[in-house]
Amino acid sequence: MLATTVGVKVFTATKAKEREELGESVSLWLRQNGNPEILDTQLNQSSDNDYHCLSITLIYKK
Repeated sequence: MLATTVGVKVFTATKAKEREELGESVSLWLRQNGNPEILDTQLNQSSDNDYHCLSITLIYKK
C-alpha cells in the first residue's frame, strides 16, 4: 500500500478587491503547483462591523 501525502492550502482576503480576485489566486496557485488532486474544499466568510473576511481552504493530494 502506498502512502498518500495530503496538503492544506488556505487563501484569505479581507479587502473588497482581494475578495474579487480570490478565485484567480486559487487558479494561479493550482496551475503553478501541477493541478493537484483536490480532495475537499471549504469556503468560509466571517464579518464584523468593519471587515468581511473570505477564506478558501483546499485539501489536496500531493
